[in-house]
Amino acid sequence: MTKISIILCVYNGEEFIENAIKSVLNQTLEEIELIIVNDGSTDNTPNIIKQFNDERIKIINQENKGLGASRNIGMEYATGEYIGFLDADDWLDEKMCEITYTEAKKNSTDITMFQIINYDGKTGEYYESDWFNLKNIEHIKENQIFTHNDTKDVLFDFSVSACQKIYRNSFLKKINAKFPENIYFEDMPFFYYVYLKAKKISIIRKHLYYRLKHEDSITERLDHKFLDTVKAGKILFDIFTENNFYEDYKYDLIAYKINGPRMTLAGIDKKYQNQMYNLIKEDYENIKKSEYYNDFLQNLGPKKKKFFEDILNTNSYDEFMKINKNKY
Repeated sequence: MTKISIILCVYNGEEFIENAIKSVLNQTLEEIELIIVNDGSTDNTPNIIKQFNDERIKIINQENKGLGASRNIGMEYATGEYIGFLDADDWLDEKMCEITYTEAKKNSTDITMFQIINYDGKTGEYYESDWFNLKNIEHIKENQIFTHNDTKDVLFDFSVSACQKIYRNSFLKKINAKFPENIYFEDMPFFYYVYLKAKKISIIRKHLYYRLKHEDSITERLDHKFLDTVKAGKILFDIFTENNFYEDYKYDLIAYKINGPRMTLAGIDKKYQNQMYNLIKEDYENIKKSEYYNDFLQNLGPKKKKFFEDILNTNSYDEFMKINKNKY
């Protein structure tokens, strides 16, 4: 029986992919499978993958579809009792599968979370962060079973990384969990959907995943990818409204939806500022026409409300900046 399926999606990862694969094949838990989704790589990635001769490996070669679609395909092929995700430039602690599977089985969890440690590719130093250490939920102890109801006050302060958890395969299938496709930041809507649906969640306070920080990391530069913060926010909002979680989280959800694009507009590369403004403007105009408009006006704090109204009351980024002068 396959206990854990690790889904590893890669696009042009020749520099890192060998280390990622080895970290899975060297797990102390042997009853695993590694599903490698080669997402249309044009470098030497396919040849590196072929060098590994292990019956636990499944290779899926496809034209480039993006990370969300690739993970969804990987989940379709996964036969493990639990599923985990690994980014192509990261690697696993050799006991990750054994420790997480033991915990998940013991408590029959839908999701088991663990800690991530960062590695700086330039300095060669390892460093911790409160975000990946799940410090915001210190009140949740190891071996404690909980749900989203136990973390309501900090729900939007979570690390949403899909790679920081393992998930019961049957649970994901039951709720039809899918990553959004054709956008960046696909982890965020996926996390909130499965987290809100889970009946049993647990935490392991050990660093079982190594995250490489390098210049090409998606979160290191505010480039065109961050335009998708608007689209991801729309998907997230729909998840809460369509699954009857809106009233419970209304205040924080509305603030979260406004704050991501607001911070992005302030920091995104200048050549994308007009486009970012237009995306936000379109989104806010749709909100104004919706049943939720008054909730935004009544629940936003002063700074976020001013941003919301200033976008609605202007017609261009230049006009918006005339009344804000980088103070939003």
